Amino acid sequence: MSDLNDPRVFFAAERTLLAWNRTSLSLMAFGFVIERFGLFVHILLPKHDMPLQRGLSFWIGLIFVLLGAVTAAFSTVQYRKVLDTLKPVEIPVGYRTDPGVISNLIISVLGIVLTIYFFQGV
Repeated sequence: MSDLNDPRVFFAAERTLLAWNRTSLSLMAFGFVIERFGLFVHILLPKHDMPLQRGLSFWIGLIFVLLGAVTAAFSTVQYRKVLDTLKPVEIPVGYRTDPGVISNLIISVLGIVLTIYFFQGV
């Protein structure tokens, strides 16, 4: 519980949420690049008329995308826990606390959608 009665505590928590938001996006983007790089290498191979097999790059990329989605969801839960410990005086009047949460949840859902896309085809 915070005893500072200072809105800077809230803004620090919000900056932390947004930092985790960027981290989750970076993890998902890195996973997408790894997964697609495996496809690119398969196309460059001399025997590219073979059926595409899901190799190591597919699974590593998938893990990164899922890690990003889980990070976005988990950081949202952590942020909500911090908000529950703050006093009303620490949150500026009229300031909406939902946009960061909504953004993270959308990113988490999109990470899961991207994972499903990976499984459906190339």
